[in-house]
Amino acid sequence: MVDTQKERYAAAAQEDRSAIRNRISIPATLRPSGSKSFQTAVRDLSLSGFSATAMAPIAPRTMCWLTLPGREDALQAKVAWWDNGLVGCAFEKLLEPMDLDAVMSRWNGDGRSR
Repeated sequence: MVDTQKERYAAAAQEDRSAIRNRISIPATLRPSGSKSFQTAVRDLSLSGFSATAMAPIAPRTMCWLTLPGREDALQAKVAWWDNGLVGCAFEKLLEPMDLDAVMSRWNGDGRSR
């Protein structure tokens, strides 16, 4: 049953990658597994993942946790890629559309809360 859930998520994540990514600048905290958390800026956000600044390389498949301002819980994700100071991650559990809308409506593109 777990494999079926993973397969459904993988298919949904690929489907969502073709959706419009919401470009934004949100101050956040990112903590890769086995490392200390660091301040970052989320550069784009979708139901299936995000990209954010990360000056030090983070290996693909590394588990990480993203904490956005105003959220009590960290969002678990897995690193898909790192390139020249930017990391791309896929959420382990798809973000709810309502949660994505709430984040997008709260933040301007310049990193200031509305």
